[in-house]
Amino acid sequence: MTVVVKIGTSSLTQSDGAISISAIEKLTTEIVKAKKEFPEIVLVSSGAIGAGLTDLGYVGNRPTDSRILQAASAVGQPKLMATYSKSFAKHGIATAQLLMTPDDFFVRKRYLHARSTVEELLSAGILPIVNENDAIADDAIRWGDNDRIAALLAQLLNADHLLMLTDTDGVYTHDPNKETSHNIELIREIRSFNQINATLGGSSSTLGSGGMESKLAAARMASWAGVTTTIGAATRENVVLQSFKESGSTGTIIYPQPKPLSAKKLWIAFAVQPKGKIVIDRGAQEAIEQNGGSLLAVGVLQLDGDFDKGEAVEILNEDTEVIARGLVSMSSEQLADYLSKKNAGLYNPNENKFVHRDELVVLAH
Repeated sequence: MTVVVKIGTSSLTQSDGAISISAIEKLTTEIVKAKKEFPEIVLVSSGAIGAGLTDLGYVGNRPTDSRILQAASAVGQPKLMATYSKSFAKHGIATAQLLMTPDDFFVRKRYLHARSTVEELLSAGILPIVNENDAIADDAIRWGDNDRIAALLAQLLNADHLLMLTDTDGVYTHDPNKETSHNIELIREIRSFNQINATLGGSSSTLGSGGMESKLAAARMASWAGVTTTIGAATRENVVLQSFKESGSTGTIIYPQPKPLSAKKLWIAFAVQPKGKIVIDRGAQEAIEQNGGSLLAVGVLQLDGDFDKGEAVEILNEDTEVIARGLVSMSSEQLADYLSKKNAGLYNPNENKFVHRDELVVLAH
């Protein structure tokens, strides 16, 4: 049974960005304890950028310049790993560093290499510690929060559980960090994201880049990968073991979807930025939702946005609800021309396929 633990910058660093030794020690102790029952644990840790910013002269705030963030990561990553290695060595556990980017999950050759490396480390009893390759990868800086990396890693390893440790007890009905929040309630279980009623906040740390919205997006990815996710407080005692055993009230539990997606479809559904939106008719909706077919251009009612062939779009039904995402086989200009000809009765049915079913993800309600 493989499990993944992810911890964010705000839970690992002090207000000035320095690594909190006490936070590292607590996490280490809990992972060591949990490994007795769950030996295959992978740790995804943020904190490198925050740890490196002070050496670059940034104290208490996070700049937005990607060059500064990359440099900070290069400075902070060795500090972070040295702290982890020293802490786990006290318990006789060796650690290994893995720096990953989104492409490691979506390029099949790299995907297979990454999986075999992690599996070999786990079989040797070594604890893999994963971080985004912030120092050189633009996409990693864009994702920045490590949350989605953790979700993709859980899918890559066919993990049973993902634990996301943060600075709140879980998902609340309102942002608990706002002074105006009152009568807030902790949401204990999420079985459908369409039923969730929550106002989400960003990162509570000036040095972090995530927030509850990011964590829920990652939990949704994990859910579609067939992985159970718990969002809980890093400061809670015994949170790691209790979360994996699903005992006690350890935070918010997000349950998996019954039909998991492949890594490629996870990428299409949650990682790629949509370049446009299209509205389809009820017949096309039935074809993709119930029959598993491709989306034909003849079923498109209207389009919004500029996109090229191979880019992602959101697909809405006639009630303007997002029901799917997909990679298109024609540009917005070509689609607009096709729709114009269709309305005039001059369209060519051989140019009809808009999104192939292999590149289409239907998002259940």
